[in-house]
Amino acid sequence: MDSANTFTAVIKQDGPWWIGWIEEIQGVNSQGETREELILNLRSALQEAIAMNREEALAAAAGAYSEESINL
Repeated sequence: MDSANTFTAVIKQDGPWWIGWIEEIQGVNSQGETREELILNLRSALQEAIAMNREEALAAAAGAYSEESINL
């Protein structure tokens, strides 16, 4: 997986739950009963957030537009 598809999860155990956030995208967070479940839940939440952000961007750019890849 290249760095364009790599995100950082901040995770911690809080009592019986594991909770986590994706550093790079505000609002992407989740919880799980195990660390593994948390990672799966974060991955799912991240995929949904990226898809929703893409849909919103394309709707806002209705009509003629171009797309450009930007790497950091």
